[in-house]
Amino acid sequence: MLEYASYALVLFSLAMYVVLDGYDLGVGMLSLAARPDRRREYGEIVATAWDANESWIILAGVVLWAGLPGAYAVVLPSVYLPLIGMLIAVILRGLGLEMQSAATGYRRGWALLFGGASLAATVCQGLVLGAVLTGPHQRNGTFQGGTFDWLSGYSVLCAVGLVAVYLLAGAAWLQDKTEGWSRSGVRRTGRSLLVVTAVMAVVLGLLLPSADPQQLQLGQPVRAMLFWLTVVAAVVAGAVAWYGFGRRPDWRPFAAVATVTACGLLGLAVLSVPVVVPPGLTVHQAASPHSSQLFLVLGVGLCMPFVLAYNIYAWRSFRGKYTDPVERAIPPLPARTHPLAVSPAPSGTTLRTVARRTLLVVLGILATGLSQDVFAGVADWIGPVGVTVLGCTALAAWIVGDRRDRRAGYFHADTAGVEAETTS
Repeated sequence: MLEYASYALVLFSLAMYVVLDGYDLGVGMLSLAARPDRRREYGEIVATAWDANESWIILAGVVLWAGLPGAYAVVLPSVYLPLIGMLIAVILRGLGLEMQSAATGYRRGWALLFGGASLAATVCQGLVLGAVLTGPHQRNGTFQGGTFDWLSGYSVLCAVGLVAVYLLAGAAWLQDKTEGWSRSGVRRTGRSLLVVTAVMAVVLGLLLPSADPQQLQLGQPVRAMLFWLTVVAAVVAGAVAWYGFGRRPDWRPFAAVATVTACGLLGLAVLSVPVVVPPGLTVHQAASPHSSQLFLVLGVGLCMPFVLAYNIYAWRSFRGKYTDPVERAIPPLPARTHPLAVSPAPSGTTLRTVARRTLLVVLGILATGLSQDVFAGVADWIGPVGVTVLGCTALAAWIVGDRRDRRAGYFHADTAGVEAETTS
């Protein structure tokens, strides 16, 4: 059962990535057609949470690599080129976004880099999706295809369809976060993208049986019922999005588009499970040993609430409509000399600090190196209780040492003078 838990973690991480990073990729693509004075605004809207959104694809890759290594070994060699292209585009996209955000005013080059890299990353993701759905050429769990097997008519259609989905999500997000669009403009753009997305979904769905070497088993009653439930839910959510574009409340279209996207991914999973990579690589065949599955499910499962909490915190902090901040000159800091520059720490204190840091490093290495024995079921030297004691000891030593250093004045910051200069 643990292999299905790993598979569920992969699907959940991918769904979160497509829903969350999909809208900011869509906003980036929409910025290419926006007026120059609005491109900076689009970038600032995305800059609040884009790095947290992309964390989900890292989690998906980690779970696929450690939990389903058989699928990872087949999929990765088959899509090396589009995957590398996507990574380069993501790097350039972040560069353009951060440089434009840090610039004093609109910079056309950085804005175009942000939009163009968003389009390139989306196209590469669509090509990867199409290559996986059409089934990499494999034999005995090993990729046997060519360098350009990922390029096919169906993968190109998947890229076009994914561009439409992300554009739709971006338009819905802009309605929720901006005031610049007129209601008629929002309605016209959103509904047009919704129609294009629906057409591409129907075309890709009809072509999937001929493109996918796996025999889709809709003849099974439970599988067919679940699939058609996802279709009905997607149609209802699409109707809500159609009605909501250009009308209040402004959050409704994005919630509906996110539901449509999640239903589409769930429908694909219902059609293919237990097959992970067509035509016949199943979850059981691709799974890692039980001990690795246990370590992975616990580790990644504990990380996901923190990533979700960061997402929720970012959404709450930047809720409401975007407003262009008023830039004010930062007053110069007064020329002051830090006490530590005049009175260096005694040599005995320095030696104690070095010894404490060294001890923490040793404890960390012990906890990391010996935890493998624990989760592998051996535990010759140390058990789970020992790992917990080591970790808590290291954490307590770090906290106690930092509190002592703070009392000694090593973290002292003289902000009273700065506040006086600012208020005067």
